[in-house]
Amino acid sequence: MKGKMHSTEEIIRILQQANGGDTAQSVCREHNISEQTFYR
Repeated sequence: MKGKMHSTEEIIRILQQANGGDTAQSVCREHNISEQTFYR
Protein backbone atom coordinates (compact mmCIF):
# COMPACT_ATOMS: atom_id res chain seq x y z
CA MET A 1 0.00 0.00 0.00
CA LYS A 2 1.36 3.36 -0.99
CA GLY A 3 1.90 5.96 1.71
CA LYS A 4 1.21 9.66 1.71
CA MET A 5 2.77 11.56 -1.17
CA HIS A 6 4.33 14.90 -0.28
CA SER A 7 3.90 17.83 -2.61
CA THR A 8 6.90 19.43 -4.25
CA GLU A 9 6.66 22.40 -1.89
CA GLU A 10 6.65 20.12 1.16
CA ILE A 11 9.71 18.23 -0.08
CA ILE A 12 11.60 21.49 -0.66
CA ARG A 13 10.66 22.74 2.82
CA ILE A 14 11.83 19.48 4.43
CA LEU A 15 15.16 19.56 2.59
CA GLN A 16 15.74 23.23 3.41
CA GLN A 17 15.04 22.54 7.07
CA ALA A 18 17.67 19.78 7.06
CA ASN A 19 20.08 22.02 5.17
CA GLY A 20 19.50 24.77 7.74
CA GLY A 21 21.21 22.84 10.51
CA ASP A 22 18.65 20.37 11.83
CA THR A 23 19.71 16.73 11.85
CA ALA A 24 18.16 14.39 9.32
CA GLN A 25 16.88 12.23 12.16
CA SER A 26 14.99 15.09 13.82
CA VAL A 27 13.53 16.29 10.50
CA CYS A 28 12.33 12.77 9.68
CA ARG A 29 10.75 12.38 13.09
CA GLU A 30 8.96 15.73 12.78
CA HIS A 31 7.52 14.95 9.34
CA ASN A 32 6.85 11.23 9.97
CA ILE A 33 9.10 9.91 7.20
CA SER A 34 11.81 7.26 7.40
CA GLU A 35 15.46 8.21 7.07
CA GLN A 36 15.68 5.94 4.03
CA THR A 37 12.93 7.95 2.34
CA PHE A 38 14.68 11.20 3.30
CA TYR A 39 17.97 10.16 1.70
CA ARG A 40 16.26 8.72 -1.37
